[in-house]
Amino acid sequence: MAPLIAPISEELGVGFSSMGLILGAWPLTYIIASIPSGILLDRFGARRMLFVSALIMAASMIARSAAVNSFQMFFAVSILGFGGPLISVGAPKVIAGCFKGPSRASAMGVYVTGPYLGGLVSLSLMNSVVMVFVDQNWRAAICIFALFTLMSGMLWLIATNIKGVKVAEDADGKKFNLLAFFELIGLRPVQLILLMSVGIFFINHSLNNWLPEILVSRGLDRVAAGYWASIPSIIGILGALIIPRLAVPKYRLSVMAGLFIATFTASLLLQTDAGPLMFMGLCIQGLARGSMMTVAILILMETPKVPADRLGLAGGLFFTVAEIGGVLGPVSFGILSDLTGSFAPSLALVTTISATLIVVLIALHHVTPKQYQ
Repeated sequence: MAPLIAPISEELGVGFSSMGLILGAWPLTYIIASIPSGILLDRFGARRMLFVSALIMAASMIARSAAVNSFQMFFAVSILGFGGPLISVGAPKVIAGCFKGPSRASAMGVYVTGPYLGGLVSLSLMNSVVMVFVDQNWRAAICIFALFTLMSGMLWLIATNIKGVKVAEDADGKKFNLLAFFELIGLRPVQLILLMSVGIFFINHSLNNWLPEILVSRGLDRVAAGYWASIPSIIGILGALIIPRLAVPKYRLSVMAGLFIATFTASLLLQTDAGPLMFMGLCIQGLARGSMMTVAILILMETPKVPADRLGLAGGLFFTVAEIGGVLGPVSFGILSDLTGSFAPSLALVTTISATLIVVLIALHHVTPKQYQ
């Protein structure tokens, strides 16, 4: 929805504070749905549940296109949160079952390029091509994306039904184990990874949703802002392909430290006017944004005492906690922008959170056995 914030806000008659609440609707339901999604994936398998996810996300888009007030839009966006975790938890679970060792990190990197390719298309083409094609009708534009979402779900079913293609880590029929849940959250490394996930998602969701408006506030028109906002997605694709390969267990925490430092630096550069420094900030931000979540999940997957048959539960727990940041980020940006008339305080908050993440990572280093560092 990021490229469409302005026309939707104008037609529904809402300010940035209300729009921030709407943008935070799906992370809110995501929190509720993440652990149940992990349980469903462990029990029924990725093939069926990932298709269900596509259906839910398409339904969310269709509901958005029909919304006539802020309450209906909030409800429509919230539906996405019930489908999103099935993919966010399910895809890494499939990858963990199909790949081992260094190849797992590479596979995760390839997987993460998908959302960034989608973001690249959406940000760069929404206002310059799609909205022109539908005569500036944002409702029709959203319906086009709903159609592509349904098509992707069908392609998934077809691809996984081809003879010889097997989705690893498919349904194992295991029921939810409350003891296993408490064992996971009782692990000190897991607690610190979850704390990091809140900060990572705060940063990612904030900038994913508000970057076009930040760029407009720095003097760009909406079409130009769309192109500039696509820069992090382009760089994010490269980062997602390269950085996870470098994040082998021995250097994983060091790579994560570099990503947090990059985010800290980018948050400062994004406060400059459109020009070389802003461009550099967008590139650095894309490099970090494209890999922080991937590396965090890899650290979680290979944390001692996290069993392979409970990766779905672990992933669900990760995204449940992480989306607390996913809710707070967009909402905070919207409220601070309305209160101050600027995005500078919001970006300063990103700077502070980036510095805090470095401190949490140092604590994780001290509680992680040396063979896993």
